[in-house]
Amino acid sequence: MLNFNYSGFELECGTDEAGRGCLAGPVTAAAIVLPKDFGLDVINDSKKISERAREKLKPILEEVALSYAITHLDPIIIDEINILNASIKAMQECVLKLNLTPLYIIVDGNSPLIPKNGIKNKGGKLFTAIEIELLHSIPSTSIVKGDSKFLSIAAASILAKTYRDEYMNKIHEEFPMYNWKQNKGYPTIEHREAIRKYGTTKYHRMSFRLLPEQLKLEL
Repeated sequence: MLNFNYSGFELECGTDEAGRGCLAGPVTAAAIVLPKDFGLDVINDSKKISERAREKLKPILEEVALSYAITHLDPIIIDEINILNASIKAMQECVLKLNLTPLYIIVDGNSPLIPKNGIKNKGGKLFTAIEIELLHSIPSTSIVKGDSKFLSIAAASILAKTYRDEYMNKIHEEFPMYNWKQNKGYPTIEHREAIRKYGTTKYHRMSFRLLPEQLKLEL
């Protein structure tokens, strides 16, 4: 079973994102605060459990959470501020959406929730001075492979993944030739072949290498 708490504070928030490596679709973040009596031993990193298991866990997490939030940041924002900054900003937005103020935040990965050069207040939601001050006031720690170590980060990874999958299933209906319902926007051979054949859409990340260098993209 994963660890429940890192900081010792009862109101500890876990946050994670999904979709950083995709060629299309949003980067999606989730933040969640779990109750101290939470004890589901089936919770794990979303990549380590099946899609069916994630779908079953999603409503359970939503029901038991003291608070949770989801943020999608679209490709136009990713292209503007880059995928790392967009991932961090999506998690920051999630924290601000919570209906309570966590006393501590744990983040999956090695990138801090508050970068050394400060919060990038462009792209997506524009933070007010009060919101920026609030984000700076909450201590946070980034934990490498945190989604396989702490329950709240794992729970956030499940929510981020399931909400993003739902988003990709929806836009699949608009552009079925890319088969996003199956590949979720990741750089599969099938997805890249569809880009080569049909070109790009408003959902593609134009700052990414959509095709190998030896192939030309007809726009």
